[in-house]
Amino acid sequence: MTFCHFLLLQAIESFAVTVKEIAQLLQTFGTELSETELPDEASGIEYLLRSHTDKYRQMKDDIRSVMKEGRNLLTSLEASKAPEGATAEDRDGRQDRDTVQRLLTQLRDMEMAFDGFFEKHHLKLQQYLQLLRYEQNFHEMEQVLEQLSVQEKAIPAVGGSVAQTEQLLKDLEALDEMGRAQIIILHGHQLAASHHYALALIVQRCNELRHHCDTLTTSIRVKRASLTRVRDLLLHLEEALHWCDQGAYLLAGQLVDKFQSKEGAQAALRDIEKLEEGAPSVIRSSADVLILEFQAILTPQLQVQTHTQTYRQTTSIRGMIQSRQACLRKLADVQVRPIQLVAPRPENPPRCRSPMFSPKHSMGELTAFLSTIHVTKELIDTERIYVEELLSVLLGYRAEMDNPALSGLLPDVLRSKKDDLFGNMAEIYGFHSRIFLQDLESCLETPNRVGACFLERKESFKVYECYCQNKPRSEALWRQCSDSPFFQECQKKLEHKLGLDSYLLKPVQRLTKYQLLLKELLKHSGDSDCTSELQGALNAMLDLLKFVNDSMHQIAITGYEGELSDLGRVLMQGSFNVWISHKKGATRMKDLARFKPMQRHLFLHERALLFCKKREENGEGHDRTASYSFKHCLRMSAVGITENVKADVKKFEIWYSGREEVYLIQAPSVEVKMAWLTEIRKILTNQQRVVQGSYLESHCLSSFILGVFSVVCSVPGRYRALLDSHLHGTSDIIIKSGDVVQLLHEDKDGHWFVRNSSSGEKGRVPSDTLIRILGDIGRGYFTRQGDELMIRKLSSYPT
Repeated sequence: MTFCHFLLLQAIESFAVTVKEIAQLLQTFGTELSETELPDEASGIEYLLRSHTDKYRQMKDDIRSVMKEGRNLLTSLEASKAPEGATAEDRDGRQDRDTVQRLLTQLRDMEMAFDGFFEKHHLKLQQYLQLLRYEQNFHEMEQVLEQLSVQEKAIPAVGGSVAQTEQLLKDLEALDEMGRAQIIILHGHQLAASHHYALALIVQRCNELRHHCDTLTTSIRVKRASLTRVRDLLLHLEEALHWCDQGAYLLAGQLVDKFQSKEGAQAALRDIEKLEEGAPSVIRSSADVLILEFQAILTPQLQVQTHTQTYRQTTSIRGMIQSRQACLRKLADVQVRPIQLVAPRPENPPRCRSPMFSPKHSMGELTAFLSTIHVTKELIDTERIYVEELLSVLLGYRAEMDNPALSGLLPDVLRSKKDDLFGNMAEIYGFHSRIFLQDLESCLETPNRVGACFLERKESFKVYECYCQNKPRSEALWRQCSDSPFFQECQKKLEHKLGLDSYLLKPVQRLTKYQLLLKELLKHSGDSDCTSELQGALNAMLDLLKFVNDSMHQIAITGYEGELSDLGRVLMQGSFNVWISHKKGATRMKDLARFKPMQRHLFLHERALLFCKKREENGEGHDRTASYSFKHCLRMSAVGITENVKADVKKFEIWYSGREEVYLIQAPSVEVKMAWLTEIRKILTNQQRVVQGSYLESHCLSSFILGVFSVVCSVPGRYRALLDSHLHGTSDIIIKSGDVVQLLHEDKDGHWFVRNSSSGEKGRVPSDTLIRILGDIGRGYFTRQGDELMIRKLSSYPT
């Protein structure tokens, strides 16, 4: 028994040593995996995956073998339990079994940790291999798209003949390689959806590839449309030339001796009339009509081909035909009714006399005038339809809600919410039917008055603001009651193909239609006197659309304690990435970009800047509406901005309360950033003027020094320096740009005794030097533009 126990002890010691060796092997293998440098080629990654997997399997086999050895040893210990009554031996046996059990547990824990570590490492290698292959596919596709772009640019937008133009269209169709690009983009989205560690890079590649595809697709589509129109024009010209050839052959084939008789002359006339009946439309119309139809694709070459070649030949053939007809009619004794010449009536001059019809003006001006007439007519016609549609909704739906015959079909939730469903549509209808439609109809003869009409009624268009702000309530009611038999019955009576929700959207759509038509009118206005009025009208419509859009976002803000109307008009709104740094916190601005940004939706009011978090949209499909949870508010009276931030042209800073809080904001594009900075500058500039105006009256002295008007406040306070000033003398101090300078008091010689709070030095500084160092000083907050720091007063009390 003693000998067996001795053997078991040796086995336990050997098992413990083996477990320790396994732990060292696992640690060594883990270190090897962590320190392995990843190659830049896919074949190298594939080799690492195979070799690491083989080593991992070998390690797993070794662990299983040791586990099996431990379980066998534990079984042997269980079988060799001491007999009852042998207390010491029983205690030793239990200790041995506990030791083996502890070693087995340790071995299992090491195995689980090793499995988790290798799984992560293996996944990283697989994702790295996927990224390499995706990058390779991306660069190959990028080169293909660049080659296709070069080939597309090499294809001319105008062909010399129908056959050549059709060949150009075929060449253009052969450039369609977007299917391969879409597959690569789809693969990128799949990698991103699988939580790839390089998610940002993959999404960037997808966006770049999509941008290249969209750019190339747009170029191909535009060129295809141009070539198609050129082909249509050339087909018209070929038809005209073919008809001219037929006419020439017909005239040449008519023998003079055959139509000397009346019957022969009449037969020849019938042949000519048949030829004229089969003339294409381009022959029957003038060259100006054809030019007007195809003016968008006309080149000098096509214009020469249209005027010089085609119409010169058609005019010649038609002249020959008319001469032959006159001769044949005389021979056939056909009585032709003479043309009655009607003398002009000077007492009734034309209603519209435009200088554009003067021979002195070019065909381009005539075309522009005709286009203006066409757009103006479209504006008036669509305005009439719009007024009729509003009236049909008000009478066919809104008024029917008070009809006792339909009261049983009306949902209870709508009985007291007529105004919530229709808003102020009645007010909009009144404005358009009684005022604006008449204004536009008066412009039919004088289209240059359209811009003035919009400007004169600019204030009246504010009725749309109320309507659009009510739109969410209206849509919510419609979602509750859209299946009501009441609306179905009303739609049936009106014979409307679309439901009420489509007509409730008409006012918003009409605003969009106005700005499109105004843009079209502005395009054809040239340098006429009405251009400025049209531009003003267009700006007014665009501002109204922007305000309506911003307001509809504003009413979705939740959690703000107070009246949003107290913050002033909404000037801008949009989504940004935001980082926040607090002066008293541990975060430094240079480390700020390392942290994950917050997604915030910003609302810029006249007196405050709101930071909100956009919540998930409610509803489904077109009924989805966004909401914004209020986070914090910055009063514009305590705000400053830094326009340029290093390393990212889309970022800018908004600092609050003397940089106690700094908000680093990243815009979606440089254009969006500049638009926001422009609005913020306007607000801060207006505040500066107001504050400086009142402050100068009571506290400040003004002077011209160095050609710059500056203001030096006679009240002590703390200011930030704008320029470096390396002064000399026993009582002078050194001030650097950015130092906080505290003005203590002014002596009788006009020198200020100051303290540099940044360095702790004190000294006297002349007033003119102080002006040059501090620049324009006021109580308001100023801005930092590029590298020029406009100074702000930090406090009005000494420290």
